[in-house]
Amino acid sequence: MTPLQDLLETAVESGTLPGAAALVARGEDVEIAGVGEVEPDLIVWLASITKPITAAAIMILVDDGLVSLDDPIARWLPELASPRVVRTPQSPIDDVVPACARSPSRTS
Repeated sequence: MTPLQDLLETAVESGTLPGAAALVARGEDVEIAGVGEVEPDLIVWLASITKPITAAAIMILVDDGLVSLDDPIARWLPELASPRVVRTPQSPIDDVVPACARSPSRTS
């Protein structure tokens, strides 16, 4: 039994999950495991999964030294280099200022 298969079986045996399938790949190494009511080739609907997949992909790039967590965001997303925001909540959508600009002073 592989560590992945063992992990899934432990979760099913404890009652945490009725079944689980997992695929872990890194380079040429691929491991597939399935336990309980879920087989590895079962087709399932996934929702709201893009954030964890993107986070895992970024952490692989960090691990490989291709991305640093300290990189300026503009290096990878140049459209975010100069963020702009609506001047006030009541302003028209095209009344924008640089996001780092301070709001005007208010007098009491």
